[in-house]
Amino acid sequence: MSALFQSVPAGWHRTSLRHLTQGRKNGAWGSEAGEDEIDSLCVRVADFDWPRLGLKLENPTTRSFGRQQFKNLQLLTGDIIIEKSGGGEKTPVGRVVSFDEDIDAVTSNFVARIRPLENVWNRYFLYLLAAHYMSGYSHQFIKQNAGIQNLDDTNLLRSEVWVPDLTTQRQIADFLDRETARIDLLIEKKQHLVALLADKKETLRDSAVCKGLSGRADMQASGVDWFGHVPAHWTVCRFNRLIGSKVDYRGRTPEKVDDGVFLVTARNIRDGKIDYQRSEEYTTEEDWNKLSSRGKPLLGEIIFTTEAPLGQVAQVDRTDVAFAQRIMKFTANDALVSNDFLAQFMKTASFQRSLQLYSSGSTAAGIKSERLAHLFGLVPPKVEQEEIVQVVKRKNKQLDALVAPITASISRLKEYRSALITAAVTGQIDVEIYKKLGTAERQLEMLEAEASQ
Repeated sequence: MSALFQSVPAGWHRTSLRHLTQGRKNGAWGSEAGEDEIDSLCVRVADFDWPRLGLKLENPTTRSFGRQQFKNLQLLTGDIIIEKSGGGEKTPVGRVVSFDEDIDAVTSNFVARIRPLENVWNRYFLYLLAAHYMSGYSHQFIKQNAGIQNLDDTNLLRSEVWVPDLTTQRQIADFLDRETARIDLLIEKKQHLVALLADKKETLRDSAVCKGLSGRADMQASGVDWFGHVPAHWTVCRFNRLIGSKVDYRGRTPEKVDDGVFLVTARNIRDGKIDYQRSEEYTTEEDWNKLSSRGKPLLGEIIFTTEAPLGQVAQVDRTDVAFAQRIMKFTANDALVSNDFLAQFMKTASFQRSLQLYSSGSTAAGIKSERLAHLFGLVPPKVEQEEIVQVVKRKNKQLDALVAPITASISRLKEYRSALITAAVTGQIDVEIYKKLGTAERQLEMLEAEASQ
């Protein structure tokens, strides 16, 4: 019996995923709009709304196809779309969504269309495929090639499953539509609250770092558009003057190995910290020594992403790491500012706006080292800098303490959602009994009670 199906209710029949479909059809990228016979929306992985198993077509891509090719690839309402190439460490390849639109569309070359048989309820089949992904079962069909994950959907669709009759399929799908919508709404509300707290965090930091802590200080025009008025006793200077030393790792590609010195990449730097779990790459000690030839990292030094993404800032919190390309490392000019104050300043909306103004690049915004000379910085007295840094850190700690239980609650809700989908489509629960007894409602109430403790 399949590892996904521990036991099944009486009356469910054994088959394979492949025998529940009319087949699959790989997508195509076509040509530029207007170059061929038919212009059509081309669905990409970027259009996936995976949490809701649907699409969000806010920035649709239009491509051009020959008439016969379009006819072969055209999506119909109720088709399932599966990710075949892409993925990442946090989101392995293989996600599925439903096409519920009434528009002309095909799938791109990294995506495939799966069309359920007429006697298979498409929403049930969607949840069944989603359960294979959420449970981790489909991950065994992932092949890694030059850093890109590819899904062996041929073998995935050979997976053995047990399915109920069409009426029960529809009951299960309707139950999951209703219950996941309730869970999604709750998650959305919590995510909105986290976003509000993050905005408050940024506002408090920006006000302290760019306007000072005293509401009674005399203000004067800074002469720089993105600063506006600043305390009259502060100094405005070119940003380069705030830098004591700088190492630009742009263009240096260290050798990647399975185990060695941890390589901090631009992906690791998020929300003012180095997230060592976000991406785990390693380089050799020889390359580490080469990369560190201008000085090994020191605690408190500032690291800054120059591209993809631009402008993420953190401070060195361990010295046994190497830095990849698209990262710069700064030491503050101690005669003017401290590392801590400079790091907080570089996170402000004012500084980030100036980065965007002087950035370049058609596909991903980036900034070259020499263009930093066009930017400006603020220099409060040293004693005031220390007070500002301490206040910002204290406020951040208070707000982080509010965010932590909400974030944990969101994670538990997502886990419950995945478990509920898997349990329903594999027959581990009777959805009609669940509905009559209000079991799902009680489970949500328990999760909420845990979050409020």
